[in-house]
Amino acid sequence: MDACVQPGLLPVHDAIARIIAALEPTTATETVSLFDGLDRVLAENIIAPINVPGADNSAMDGYAVRLQDGGDELTLIGESFAGHAFSGDIRAGQTIRIMTGGLIPAGADTVVMQENVTRRGDSIRINKLPDVGENIRRAGEDIAVQSLVLSKGHLLTAVDIGLLASLGIHQLRVFQRIKIALLTTGDELLAPGDVYQPGKIYDSNRPLLHALLKRLPVDVKDFGIVPDNPEALRKVFLSAREYADLVISTGGVSVGDADYTKEILSELGEVNFWKIAMKPGKPFAFGLLGNSLAEKTRATKCWFCGLPGNPVSTAVTYHQLVVPAVRYLAGENPVEPIVIKAVAAKPLKKQPGRMDFQRGIFSIIDGVNSVSSAGLQSSGVLSGMGKANCYIRLEAGRSSVAAGESVDVILFDRFIR
Repeated sequence: MDACVQPGLLPVHDAIARIIAALEPTTATETVSLFDGLDRVLAENIIAPINVPGADNSAMDGYAVRLQDGGDELTLIGESFAGHAFSGDIRAGQTIRIMTGGLIPAGADTVVMQENVTRRGDSIRINKLPDVGENIRRAGEDIAVQSLVLSKGHLLTAVDIGLLASLGIHQLRVFQRIKIALLTTGDELLAPGDVYQPGKIYDSNRPLLHALLKRLPVDVKDFGIVPDNPEALRKVFLSAREYADLVISTGGVSVGDADYTKEILSELGEVNFWKIAMKPGKPFAFGLLGNSLAEKTRATKCWFCGLPGNPVSTAVTYHQLVVPAVRYLAGENPVEPIVIKAVAAKPLKKQPGRMDFQRGIFSIIDGVNSVSSAGLQSSGVLSGMGKANCYIRLEAGRSSVAAGESVDVILFDRFIR
């Protein structure tokens, strides 16, 4: 058995469920410009105010014809370009030159590709007859007026911004960004830029998390490095509680003599849980920061997530536990990770007891999903995570994996890259 496994560790899925059950998503909203909508969460459904396309138009360059009347010898009577429509009707034996995006004139039922006609002056001969209705993009074919385009709770992507622009929408009702307080604990830590000192290490957790949080609809306030001192920790947590909807700390949640974070969190709030059957990342504290009646009943509560101090443990627990929490707290609809199957290219070491999120390199070889270890799996080796493009998620009860066995893979997404 895994030497770190202890009775009563909370399974990963249960931990996520307890976090989501405890949190109360924000209800505060604001109106922003479409150009400021990227990575914001919609606070209302978007209903299409118009058809897209707005009218029948040509899917390619060619000639608009009335094919239902038959005949392959036609007279050219005009043209229709995008933004410059033909104003008349088309009758039997007539055609107009039409370009991609040009409106289909009244009477026309088909567009013939220009490659399939022969033109001599105003005389057009169709060399290859298409089917009736071919090469026409119908009004509302992409988006129908009054249809649901995007739902409340949707995290807006760049493509969504373009889609909404195609509807003429220029303002969006979104949930306000939630406020995150970020801090790191440890006497051994130096800030990047400090003069190196023997026995010290540079703090990578805070810069890593600060960068990753930019992917989410949050405002981050950096509370810096806090020494392993109960009074210092208490002061910072009290200050962070006044600012934040969620406090994220790293370090100090284990069982070492100088690990005071969980102790102070228990004093100032309520720890929902703090040990998970997860590797890396067993010591992870979640709960409510504020134990007075006023704190518990105020409109905006302050939650906390205490992450382990090793950098890989920080990254993995952030991605697997904090990201779903933040997305839900920010008003986004819950999103399940996409899990795919792959064949282990080489053996993978594992002891039963905890769900293991090994860092892997996924590839497709001869049409087969394949995955291999990204290198050392120590929770302190951040370089291995930099080489990886996925997690190899091994079930808690599973032991070592032989080459050729099937495993679950979760590809890295934008929230961990």
